[in-house]
Amino acid sequence: MTRDSTKGDDEPDTDADPDDRSPGRDPSPATDRSDGTPFGAPEQAPGDPNRQEAGTQDGGQSPSSEQRGEDGQGTTAAGSDSTHARRSRKAGGREQRSERESDSWTLVVRDVTVTVLAVLLVGAYLFAISGVWPPMVAIESGSMEPNMDVNDMVFVMDEGRFQPAAATGDTGVVTARTGDGTGYGEFGNSGDVIIYEPGGSDAETPIIHRAIFWVEEGENWCEQGNPEYLGSLQPDDAVCEADHDGFITKGDANSNYDQASIGRATGPVRPEWIIGTAELRLPRLGWFRLQF
Repeated sequence: MTRDSTKGDDEPDTDADPDDRSPGRDPSPATDRSDGTPFGAPEQAPGDPNRQEAGTQDGGQSPSSEQRGEDGQGTTAAGSDSTHARRSRKAGGREQRSERESDSWTLVVRDVTVTVLAVLLVGAYLFAISGVWPPMVAIESGSMEPNMDVNDMVFVMDEGRFQPAAATGDTGVVTARTGDGTGYGEFGNSGDVIIYEPGGSDAETPIIHRAIFWVEEGENWCEQGNPEYLGSLQPDDAVCEADHDGFITKGDANSNYDQASIGRATGPVRPEWIIGTAELRLPRLGWFRLQF
């Protein structure tokens, strides 16, 4: 290859082979790379010309992407943990409320059960003592005032369970006439107070009155009684002759014998009509029984 003689020695030979350059000559930094960047300058990622590789302006290190990612992940995890904690607290609160409600119902059921069992036990105990069911009766009228009032509850006992010595025959009942001579009495007056079914019918409301005296079949009970309590009856009336043995009865507040009153006993009270004798009065407790 020959040189053009018209070119000076100082002009660069553009046709010369780059490998023929003089070895002592320093390469120009501006032309060391084909893209024009100085040799040794840090390479930038393609498409990210503004990426900053240097430190921050205050000399600190910029957080790496891994650090940012870890921080971000930590923040998300913390948020998730907080949400989970709130949900756990809500769930725990619901469970506690449910447990409290369950405990409340358990207590109610237990209290009701205990109350029912207590009532049954008391009833069974009273029945064992009295021999009568139900062992308690409620007073519906004022016929026994002032010794028994309306709404009082009265404990009843089988008349034959504990027979007093002054009882009439084997009836277990002491009459007011006998009590006047022996000093035996119940509820403010002589004699026993009995509960009996009128005519022996369990469909009728039982009557609780005092047994006044005993009469035998065929006797004229009007002649044996107090004329003040006969009402319109006369001793010669047919109803005054007893057609069976029994008790002549009267309410303490009434003006006539039951056997002389319309709508009460039609004759002497037979012993088998008697439910029991009144033994104990509980004031006002019969109101519940009468209402329900």
